[in-house]
This record gives sequence, structure tokens and C-alpha cells, in this order.
Amino acid sequence: MRIRLAFVGISVTLGVVACGSVAVQPMPTATQSPPSSNAATSDGPLVEQLAGEVSDARALKHLQALQKIADAHGGNRAAGTPGFDASVEYVVGVLRDAGFKASTPTFDASGDDDEDPSVPQRNVIAQTRTGDADHVVMIGAHLDSVEDGPGIVDNGSGVASLLEIATQLGADPSVQNTVRFAFFGDEENGAVGSNGYLEGLSANDRKKIKLYLNVDMVASPNGGYFVQGGKPGSWWRRLGWGSDPETVGPAGSATIGRVLADQLSKTGVRSPEIIEFVGDDESPFIEAGIPVGGAESGDEEEKTTQQAKAWAGQAGKPYDPCYHEACDRVDNVNRDLLNHYLRALAGALAHFATSTAELR
Repeated sequence: MRIRLAFVGISVTLGVVACGSVAVQPMPTATQSPPSSNAATSDGPLVEQLAGEVSDARALKHLQALQKIADAHGGNRAAGTPGFDASVEYVVGVLRDAGFKASTPTFDASGDDDEDPSVPQRNVIAQTRTGDADHVVMIGAHLDSVEDGPGIVDNGSGVASLLEIATQLGADPSVQNTVRFAFFGDEENGAVGSNGYLEGLSANDRKKIKLYLNVDMVASPNGGYFVQGGKPGSWWRRLGWGSDPETVGPAGSATIGRVLADQLSKTGVRSPEIIEFVGDDESPFIEAGIPVGGAESGDEEEKTTQQAKAWAGQAGKPYDPCYHEACDRVDNVNRDLLNHYLRALAGALAHFATSTAELR
């Protein structure tokens, strides 16, 4: 059960998106300034280059591959299943073909109850050979699906986006900071893989991670353009909302959110919404004090009239009627939405990879 605050242009609504939800409750409207680019440093040539080179057509091929994996393994790619193991091998293969040295560190996932022994599972990690290894810019997506479906939008779309960005960036780009890609297991059971990953790092290695950008659902068929990172306006703070780091992120998170929103705007998106974090794979990074941002396009909650006017689509209909269902297949993918997010994520990642600014 996860509640999110969504900001539509200058209006504020209580909404729910991503990997878990409750019914939307109407809230009063209030004035809220749209994301500003003032905090962002000027973009270097890599931002425009990478954002222009990534292709939703190539990302779609990764989604088709994940669909075939699910079809061959009982219809899903859930953690702890052969479908997930095959997904790990596919991601590793793509990364290695792109020149990366991909590793699959293990973590322990508990059984169905406290008496069951823990089960070793795998994440996939790869990073550039270039850039300052003491300053790591990290982007991640969960690789597992639910048991009820193949998980192509949730979260094959995030996985495919990362694979396409990594392939076009390459393992030896001209960057200021090391870029690390993470594909986490067992998110659907409570961000188990991302927790296990951070727990497996030394305190010094955790400090080297300067930011984490989470990508969870970026191709919902009736989706929206949601960005996470930073506090809501003063009206909400007077109500006591938005002051919790678990929902707004540590210091520096607002900068990540603004940069990603700016990059979405550059692709032609009108009024991307700033929403709160609700406990996905960014959670352990927040607990570690690492600045975080997020991108996602909505789940089973309904698109508002204002959102439909800004982004097209059907008001009063779910962002993704196939959320956590067997119909979350390749034909459920909104390629236009995927294209906007893919270019924006590439631009945001390149921005921080070439930036000398300190977020913490």
C-alpha cells in the first residue's frame, strides 16, 4: 500500500503510482511552482548526444526478449524462478556485448515465512571503466516481475531503458564520474535486492555513490510523466506533509528531480509531475543518506482530466489496466511514453555523469 503526492502543473492532488497502490482521495488544490532548471548546471555535449542516440525501437527488442523469456518459463520472470534466472543471463549478455564487465552479486531472500531458510538470489551490476571511481552516479531498475505476469511494463520498461542507455553510452565514455547500472532482483517482495546490494557494500563504498536514479515503469499504456525527488511546496509542509526524507529523499534529491523534469520537458512533455517516494528500490539509498530521484508512469490508478489534457490519453481510466496482470505483455507498451522517458533518462544520466557539482 503506497501513497504518493502528485503535482499537476500548479495544482496538487493525492495520487498513487508505481508498484503498489491504494484508492485516490481528493485533496484541496494549492499553488505549487513547476520544477525549475535554475539549480542545474549547463549541459555538456554528452547530454544532447546520448539523449539523441537512444532508441525506443532498440529498447523494444529488449522487451520482446524479456517477453520470450517469460513465455518459456511459465508466463513470468518472478524472483526465485527460472524466468528470473534467464532474465539475469540475458541482461548480463547484453552488457558484456556492449563492453561492460557485468557482475551478479548475490543477496539472501527470506522464504515464505520466518522458519524458511534464506535463498540466494542475484542482482546485476555493471559500471563504466572511465570517470572518478570515488564519485559514482548510479541508475537502477528492478528486473523481476510478479508471479501473475511477464512484467513487461513493470518493470521490463525500466530494464530495457537501462540496457539501451548503457549500450549507447559504452563502457569507456568521456565522463567526470563513474556511471553504474544496477538491475535489482526481488523488488516486488519489498526491495529485497536493492537492500541486499547496499548491505553488501562497505561504508566507504556507500559514500562513493553520489546519487541514485530509480526507473520503475516508464511505458504505461495510458500513463503519465511522473518524477520523484524533492520537497513539495510550503502549503503542504504547513500540513506536515513532505518533510519526511523517506518521501522526498535526502538533501540533493530535489536537484535530481529538477534535472529529470527538465529533460522530459526538452523532449516535448508538458508539465511533468513531481511526486513523493513510496518505498521502491530507492528506499535503502534514502536510508543511507544518498540523494535519489525516480521516474515512473503510473499503475492501476486513474488518469485525471488535467493529466489527459496535458499528456493525452483517457481521463478516468487506469494508467495501466494490466498492472501486475498476465496481460502486461509487449502489446501493453506505450512506445511514445517510453521514447520520452528514455531520452530524458539518458539526458539526466549524462548530465550528472559529466557534472562536477556535489549533491552531498
